[in-house]
Formats: sequence, structure tokens, C-alpha cells
Amino acid sequence: MAMAEPQDPKKGDKSKAPAEGRRGGWLSRIAPGVRGAFAKRETPENLWVKCPDTGEMIFRSDLEAALWVTPAGRHMRIGPEARFKFTFDDGQYEALPTPAVPEDPLQFSDGKPYKDRLVAARKATGEPDAMAIGYGKVAGVDAVVLVQDFAFMGGSLGMAAGEGFIAAAKAALERQVPMIAFTAAGGARMQEGALSLMQMARTTLAINELKDAALPYVVVLTDPTTGGVTASYAMLGDIHLAEPGALIGFAGPRVIEQTIRETLPPGFQRSEYLVEKGMVDRVTHRKDLPEVLGSVLGTLMMGRNRKAA
Repeated sequence: MAMAEPQDPKKGDKSKAPAEGRRGGWLSRIAPGVRGAFAKRETPENLWVKCPDTGEMIFRSDLEAALWVTPAGRHMRIGPEARFKFTFDDGQYEALPTPAVPEDPLQFSDGKPYKDRLVAARKATGEPDAMAIGYGKVAGVDAVVLVQDFAFMGGSLGMAAGEGFIAAAKAALERQVPMIAFTAAGGARMQEGALSLMQMARTTLAINELKDAALPYVVVLTDPTTGGVTASYAMLGDIHLAEPGALIGFAGPRVIEQTIRETLPPGFQRSEYLVEKGMVDRVTHRKDLPEVLGSVLGTLMMGRNRKAA
């Protein structure tokens, strides 16, 4: 049997030398910069958005161009910045401040301190609380617009939200212009207890001041509008518009079914159902809202403008 010839350790293994010299491949020797040009790019996590109704994946830029309305017609929830952009003429408006209020007056904790929840919500939305106020023209009509952000702790009604509503009403009174409220909430903010429930009465008084001044107050109900918000300023408007498919009610449908032990009719508490029952005046597509709001406000302000003239 032939024996393998022993290798001289000083000379090393010559069969490995060429491979080491070729390390990196021929492309790196010819054009070292080419490899960097084809580096793997990371895809943003939010590049695609899933339609809640059909499961269809929609390119984010296409959804933004469609005002966040899916091909299936689902009106996605949007924040104040997008809402102001879609509502005011040419997206131009003046942002009005919301008043500061004492934070965590009850020192509340439900497994997580209330202050920590506020910090997390502010970091996620970039807003101080659930309310944002803007002033500008809507289809040529000057108006104060209040937007309730569901992304901020479910748009819950607390002291800051109540003060925000009152500040919007005062701004409308000072400028003698109508007020529009886009509502979206899961109800009162439990971390503030009775202080939260008091906002229902306080916002109602602010609406009465608008009515005394003969200034229109129009509500646009968006998905979802429930709880104490529905029981107060959301249903006290001169006109109530709603986006298609919006859930509107006091208690949720699951709670009602468990309470009455009956199956609810199809579409119960949705905006289309509530138009039939007279709770909502009109269901309006998001793209048509500025024009419809301008027409409504112009009509309601007509008599007032004639007196001023």
C-alpha cells in the first residue's frame, strides 16, 4: 500500500495557498466597489397595510393617496394630522393649542401607572392627548375643527380631552365661526374616575354657548364612537354626518347581546343602520366630506351672515 508523502510543516499545504489568494472572489479583484452597490436593502415594516375586511395587502402609498380608504371601502382610522390635511382647503390650517391639565390626579394604577400610559401614548402618537384643534377654511368656509384621536388611549374622554373640546368651542366663539368635531372614542377614561365623567356635562355647556351665539356645531362620527362621548357631545350637533361603516353607540354590540341574550340584526350600530333609524343624518365618504361640510356650514351660516351684512 502506497503511503502518503509527509508534508514539510515549514512549507505548508500548497493546495490551500491559491484558495487563500482568491479569497473574496474574482469580482472583488476586478471591481471592489461593485459588491457594495448590491448590498441588501431592508424593507420598511409599514410598507404594506392589511385590509381588516378582506385581508388584502395594500401598498401604503396607494392607501394614503386614497385617503386611507381600502378598495373594499373600509375607512381606516386616521390621526389629527391626516384628518386636518384632508379636511382643510389645500391642507392649510392654523394649529391651536390645547390646555394643560393636572396629570394623574388620582395616582391611579391598573397594573401599570397611569403616568406611564400617558408617556407611552404621547410617544406613539406625538400628541399631548386625544384632542387636536385646527382653524382654517373648509370648502371656503372658516371653521374650527376638533379631531379626537383614537390612537391615544382609545380616544378616551378625560380632563385633557374635555378641556380640549372647551378650548375649541371658545376659539369658535372668539372667531365667530362654526365648529366641526370629528369624534372617535371608546368612552370615558377610567384612570380619572368621576373627573372624566364630569367632562360630559362641561362639554355640553360649551355646546350650549355655541347655540346661544347661533354658531353651527357639526359632528362627524368616525369609527368607533362609543360610551360617554356618544352620550354627550357626539350626539348634540346641529347636523350629524358619519363615515361609512363606523361603529356608533353607547355600549358595544357584544355587551348588548350578552345583556339581552338575543342576536342583534346585521349591521347593528353601524352608520348605515343608524341613518335608517334617524340617529345619523347622512353617511358620507371621506373624499366627499370637505365639500359636504362646506355646503352644510354655508347653509347654516346664511341667516347669520345676512344679519351681519
